[in-house]
Amino acid sequence: MSTVAAEGEDLVTPSSPTGRNTGRPRPLPHALLPAAGATLLAAAGALVAVGCFLGLYIRPTSDDWCAAWKTRDLGVLGITADFYTTQNGRVANAFLSGLLYSGGPAGTKLLPTLIAVSLTAALVLLGRRLLRTLGHAPPLLLLTACALALQALLYYAGTRSYQVLLWAPATISHTLPSVIGLWALLLALTTVNHPRPAVRTAGLAGALLIGFALGTLSEPFALVSGLLAALTAVLCLPRLRLAPTWRPFTWCLLWCTGLACGLAVLYTSPGARWRRAQQPEKPPMLSTAELRATYEDWLHMWDTVTGQRAYLAAAAAGLLLGLAATLRTHTRTNPRTRTRTRPGAGSGAGPGRPARAALLLLPLPVVVLGSFAVAAGLRSGYGPTGWTYARTWTSYLLPMELALCGYGVLLGAWAGPRLAARGPAGPGALAAATTAALCLTMASMASLVPALQQLTTTTVARSVAWDAQNARIRAETARGATDVGYRPLPIGNLAEPFFTSDYRRDWVAACVSRWYDVNRIHRR
Repeated sequence: MSTVAAEGEDLVTPSSPTGRNTGRPRPLPHALLPAAGATLLAAAGALVAVGCFLGLYIRPTSDDWCAAWKTRDLGVLGITADFYTTQNGRVANAFLSGLLYSGGPAGTKLLPTLIAVSLTAALVLLGRRLLRTLGHAPPLLLLTACALALQALLYYAGTRSYQVLLWAPATISHTLPSVIGLWALLLALTTVNHPRPAVRTAGLAGALLIGFALGTLSEPFALVSGLLAALTAVLCLPRLRLAPTWRPFTWCLLWCTGLACGLAVLYTSPGARWRRAQQPEKPPMLSTAELRATYEDWLHMWDTVTGQRAYLAAAAAGLLLGLAATLRTHTRTNPRTRTRTRPGAGSGAGPGRPARAALLLLPLPVVVLGSFAVAAGLRSGYGPTGWTYARTWTSYLLPMELALCGYGVLLGAWAGPRLAARGPAGPGALAAATTAALCLTMASMASLVPALQQLTTTTVARSVAWDAQNARIRAETARGATDVGYRPLPIGNLAEPFFTSDYRRDWVAACVSRWYDVNRIHRR
């Protein structure tokens, strides 16, 4: 058993066998980190709660109109078949859209809250498991605060906040897949080494089925998650001695197989073939000119992301979590030597140095190469301006935030014991580190407030105007009108009727007409 203080051990003094403290005062004020966690929880929770509350003011726009009338007239299976044969081949996307819109307006209004709650739970459970693997006691307060802070950054730090959280077609395509992916990761961690064969088999089947569904739900997320699973599979080869069995490799292989099958169904669908036929001729994706153009698009994307300094809050929140985890880590007192050891030290618990190094470096190629794959897909599907479709960036922004937070946790777990060991200056150094991390995180949260205020004002004002116009149109159609006036109510850089001068190409106006059961609408 080790006779020195291990990294990540408790920062409180050991107690005597009778349970009373035997020495100096605790080197870190006991209430400082809980107070910091409570402050961050309140700030980040308020930001996320406002976004959930705005769900009550969501009204149809752009693709909402088409999904709403197709679900009403065709049913859930009908809209799924329509997507496969005439739209884009995303059958899982269409099925979820059908379920959402079949409940009327309530579905789209509840979706932001459902996503926020599910993502918070997944992040907390994942962080709890990670900290326990590293040998630390997870502080629930700061875990929840970090989960909410990461969500606030995901929703509001980008350029398309309305689309990321409040516009159902985008949240189904690009936000919900990340939530499903995190729960799938928890499924893997729970089942891959379970002692019962039936549970392991269910986990493998789940990897294949969930991967297939995500392959027909979101191409960008399929690319990023497939890259992550492929790199993880390589690291989990038993020859590298990072995984003792073939089970993690098999799980990753089945996940990639499911994704590949889903993407194949999507790509070969009649709807996807029709959509590609509408695109103008362009050079092959792997040509020199196209790769250079994709690289420039990729640089534009990262120039926008790195220009938002609020993302540094992910690392700062992780630092707070790492410091709090070391504070809460229980120590073991040897009755004979009065020495302390970290839980699991000397027993082989937790990952070794090669595994930690691999986990430390894994996020870098995932985020870098994954974002490039997203840029390539956007350019292929939408042309030179495809990189501006920032709602798709969620597929690699969430992994980026998780990586920054994870690095912060490791830094906090490494620095906490070392700062405490600086003698009389230890408590002050720990307090200074905690205060600096909290101030950076709170400043980042505060920088999101102006954009959230504008989003709130715009969303609420549009809902009032939309309700009034909807009541007028309903009254006119009840009197037998077949051509009604419509005033565009744009929001979130999304298309509204009359976005094009050629009415025959105005698909939004056509869907609005179908929704109101009229022959035509004109600009009011």
